[in-house]
Formats: sequence, C-alpha cells, structure tokens
Amino acid sequence: MRSESDVARVIDTYADTIKRICMVYLKNTAETEDIFQTVFFKYATSTIEFDNDDHLKAWLIKITVNQCKDTLKSFFRSKRIDLDDGIEPGSDDPPDYGFLYDALKKLPSNSRMVLYLEYYEGYNAKEIGSIMHKNVNTIYTWIKRAKDQLKTILKEEGYEANV
Repeated sequence: MRSESDVARVIDTYADTIKRICMVYLKNTAETEDIFQTVFFKYATSTIEFDNDDHLKAWLIKITVNQCKDTLKSFFRSKRIDLDDGIEPGSDDPPDYGFLYDALKKLPSNSRMVLYLEYYEGYNAKEIGSIMHKNVNTIYTWIKRAKDQLKTILKEEGYEANV
C-alpha cells in the first residue's frame, strides 16, 4: 500500500491525463469519474516499483485504456440508452478549436486515442504501440487513417484541413 502523500502527488500530476483519456474513449462524465477512481485505487494498492515518472505515466495510461475498453464491452453499457450527448469543451479550452474538438469526437475510439497520445501526450508510435499492446506498424497505420478521416470530416464541415 502506498502512502497517502504519494497517491495525492500522483493524482495531482496525472489527473488531467487520465480524465482526458477516459473522455476520449467513453464520452461520458460519470463513467470517466468511475474509471478515474479505479485507476488511482489500483495505483494506491499496487506493489509495483516504477523506474521513473515516464514508467509510472505509461502504466497509468495502460490501466486507463484497459479499464475504458472493459467498460465499453460491459453488458450494462451496451443495453442502455445514453442521454448524455457527449462532452462540451471546457471553459479553459480555446473557443477557436471547438470545431476541431467536434470533428475528433466523430472519429472511432482507436483513431482518437492514437492522435491524443501522439499530439497531446507526445508519445511516438513505438511507445503508443507498447501502451496499446499493438505492433508499431499498426500504430502507424492507425495514425495515418486517423489523420485522413479527420481531414475528410473537416473538409465536409467547410474547414481547410492541414493535418
């Protein structure tokens, strides 16, 4: 069991990253909060010794992605009607990029995730492959397809896409 101060430090450091990943996958605030708690509970109770902060961050992302996938596969999620139309950009998001946010929400979850991990978190294809348990060439293909899909969506909505 980890100390309360250590868990609090990790939550302060990685809370935004974990919540963003959950929202990318689930597009649901309530499920995001559930997974957020689960991920940090697993951290608090794990006995893994991390080599450095990058190792810890990658581990947290893997746990989050796996929890999101499990939630998406759950019986209760597939047999309900979601009244939440998705999330809206927060007040701290630049208003000029709302159109991009809307276009990203239209992408399949794997496409959203690889773009998020590459552009927002700064991971390269090899690291993303490790996180998502996929071959690096698969990740390159997903990134290329995601960019093409995003470009198509933006053009359909009347924006010039320089992806």
